[in-house]
This record gives sequence, C-alpha cells and structure tokens, in this order.
Amino acid sequence: MKVDLILASSSSIRREMLESAGLVVECQPASIDEKAIKESLLFEEASPRDVADTLAEAKARKISSRIPDALVLGCDQVLEVEQSLLSKPETRDDAREQLLRLRGKTHRLLSAAVIYDGGEPVWRHIGIARLGMRAFSDEYLEAYLDRNWPDVGSSVGGYKLEKEGVRLFSHIQGDNFTILGLPLVELLNYLSLRGAISA
Repeated sequence: MKVDLILASSSSIRREMLESAGLVVECQPASIDEKAIKESLLFEEASPRDVADTLAEAKARKISSRIPDALVLGCDQVLEVEQSLLSKPETRDDAREQLLRLRGKTHRLLSAAVIYDGGEPVWRHIGIARLGMRAFSDEYLEAYLDRNWPDVGSSVGGYKLEKEGVRLFSHIQGDNFTILGLPLVELLNYLSLRGAISA
C-alpha cells in the first residue's frame, strides 16, 4: 500500500488522527536535540510561534534528508502562558507546579506542522488554540494527579484534554485537532490541493 505521508515522530495521537482521516502513514521518529534548539531560540528571544515552527521544521528536515522522495511531516507544539513557555513535566511535582501556574488563567497552545518534499520545505501552518483553566481546588488537583500521573507526563502542561484533563477547563477557543497537536484540517486541505490524496 502506498504511503501518503511520513510522520517524523512517534506520537501515537498524531498518527491516530492521520489514519482516522484515511491516510496511510509511516512513522520515522526524528532524533533532534529539542531542548538545545529551544534553549537557543529562547536565548535569542524568539516568539513561541517561531519556536514551534523551527522545531517542527527540524524534524521534517532530518527525515527528509534520509528519504527525499517522500512527503515528510514534522510537528511540534508549545504552550505559552504569561509570555513564557512550558515543557512536558518530567516529574509529578513538575506537573503539579505547571497546573498550579495555569490554574485560573488562559494559555495558548501553538501547533506547528511543516511538510518537506525533496529535502525542501513546501508547506507550513501553525494552529493556535486558547484554553482557560478553571480555579480547581488543591484537593481536586492532587486527586487528578493520583489518577493520571504518569500518563499526563507526555502532555505539555501536564494535562490531556482528550481524557480527564478536560475537567480542568472553563472555556476553549480553537479546534480539537490543534489542541491535540496537529492542524489537521489545514494539512488535509493542502494535501488535497496538491493531489497527494484524493479529494
């Protein structure tokens, strides 16, 4: 079966979204030093948008250099709150600290996607969602972490909106695909216009 797209990631949720949309996807995780790239960009005072876009492009470029005759999709997502970025929590204490920082505030999720073809970028898009967390109690937070740690450690911000994390929110602006880490509608539209998938 012909592969429509190579995903430069091991993200199961992104793969599931693409396959649910009828695409044949192959995952080839890109080995890049995300932490070093992000630290360098932040030192240069890059915007959250540029951080997400640069990381997504680095992943696509890495795999495209090995498989130049395929369409390669690189993705990245960053969380911005009060002009700073959060990363995936490494410990339960990190998750608690992040959720306390987000409590009662609105933050932004920026989901970047870049497609490479023949070793060159041919398309990019950054989806933005705004999410407001309710002022949940300390008791609920501890019980939430009891039930959901370490699973939420793979999610920037320490929550998974597709699971119990949705109970942490009071309002959301933006599409669910962007929140899950992939601006899927815009990606599918590009692939359709390009003729890479039937439309």
